Amino acid sequence: MGIGMRELIIILLVVLLVFGAKKLRTIGADLGAAVKGFKKGMDDGDAAESVKQIKQEAADADFPESAKPAAAEAKTPDRNA
Repeated sequence: MGIGMRELIIILLVVLLVFGAKKLRTIGADLGAAVKGFKKGMDDGDAAESVKQIKQEAADADFPESAKPAAAEAKTPDRNA
């Protein structure tokens, strides 16, 4: 039920007749540049995201602030006693 070779050739011929050979070449070059730019953007985004994730994981490794409030509560005198 998919597109067969015969249907694909007919579609390409119709596109060639509508746009012309010169315009079709330009469209193909523009489409190729767009796909190349998209892939580069995806690779750059993945690299930036992994660096951000590494920095975030490194920042979460130390928790010196969480130990201070517990120690401060233990040293506070009980006012009700």
